[in-house]
Amino acid sequence: MPKIKTHRGAAKRFSVTKSGKIKRAKAYKSHILTKKSTKRLRGLRQTGYIAEEEQKKVRELIPYK
Repeated sequence: MPKIKTHRGAAKRFSVTKSGKIKRAKAYKSHILTKKSTKRLRGLRQTGYIAEEEQKKVRELIPYK
């Protein structure tokens, strides 16, 4: 079997924790930040995790991470 190519876009967006969860960044933190509350922006700094249902799809994109 040949090696599977890693999806480079996904590799830059996701990382795998030691427990096997897939980490991701929260959305809506790139622009138009003045109208978003400080509390909301602080929450967007936190790490998000991929939903259990989506993990299989993402693992196929980043097989060696």
